Amino acid sequence: MSETITIPAAGGTIGAYLARPAQGSAPGVVLLGGTTPDAAMRQIADLLAEEGYVTLLPTLTQGDPALVLTEVAVAIGHLRGLDGVAGKVGVVGHAEGGLLAYLAAARTGADVAVGYAPAGVEDYLAEAAGLKAPVLLHLAGDGAETVLAAAKTAPMLRAYGYEGQAAGFAIPGDAAYDLPADTMAWTRTLATLKGVMGPVFDIEELWDLHTYHEFATRDVGATMDTMVPEPHVNHVPTMTGGTGNAEMRRFYGYHFVNSNPEDTRLIPMSRTIGADRVVDEMLFCFTHTCEIDWMLPGVAPTGRYVEIPLVGIVAFRGNKLLSEHIYWDQASVLVQVGLLDPAGLPVSGHEQAEKFMDVTRPSNTLMAAWATSADKPI
Repeated sequence: MSETITIPAAGGTIGAYLARPAQGSAPGVVLLGGTTPDAAMRQIADLLAEEGYVTLLPTLTQGDPALVLTEVAVAIGHLRGLDGVAGKVGVVGHAEGGLLAYLAAARTGADVAVGYAPAGVEDYLAEAAGLKAPVLLHLAGDGAETVLAAAKTAPMLRAYGYEGQAAGFAIPGDAAYDLPADTMAWTRTLATLKGVMGPVFDIEELWDLHTYHEFATRDVGATMDTMVPEPHVNHVPTMTGGTGNAEMRRFYGYHFVNSNPEDTRLIPMSRTIGADRVVDEMLFCFTHTCEIDWMLPGVAPTGRYVEIPLVGIVAFRGNKLLSEHIYWDQASVLVQVGLLDPAGLPVSGHEQAEKFMDVTRPSNTLMAAWATSADKPI
């Protein structure tokens, strides 16, 4: 859903890349890359489109930001008038484009702006108090402290510093690219954009549907239908799961959906819903009556009952599931199925689940030193 277009402008035209969501009307985003290579920026434009934004990436002239900003204003106006653009229009920029995004919120009709490593923004902080729209800045390198300090007194400005990062930390393929920093920044970006102009997807409902097909209907096709075309899943303790459509279909079909005991139960404990992810805390319960490839690979059924606290961090792209990172204490599972003797080790079996469900149970039972502090002053 992308094309190359031209935008009428004073004295000529502006070339642009336009990426649209798969269906429906949507808010708009003008994406600004400055001197960042087109291929990387087009990749980001496509990601924004998948998140539900009609995204316009104009090819701007380089030079005085105040002059280039007139082209940004033209791009914003053009995007507002396009078929399929409904509601508000924001600006997202990287490096030189990050500064332009900030200035667009101060001087144009942008409804929201996000700037990554905005080059030279510290020279324009006098405009922070007059921002007409919310601005989020992701800071890397020199000048971060000055901008962070300014953000504390400017109601429409928020800023985050990314220690040890350089400009380009959120640009795919850049030498400075850093996955953890980019992931944090992307979630913050989506929270800012969605908070001002939507769209809002019911990712909690989608997650419930996904787990329903995993454990209730045990339908591989329906499970995959809740996911992006190329998802990934990682069960961290055992490194089981997969990356990409083919590997995930194989994993779900032969090693997960139909490899769970009949009495498998998920007991929810807590759930946190973010802009683009769900964090689920639960008790995972089963009787080990079949080989469970993803949790106990290669272990023959023991017939033992297991209950283990489990946490899932589930990321979404638009209205589809992108990834799952699932965590549990494998040592406790091994104790419960009789493969690990807990004697002399700081590990627990069913006691872990019992404490998880009842916080009044004793703490520090594995810590021999706990007794030595009983009579010491606090």
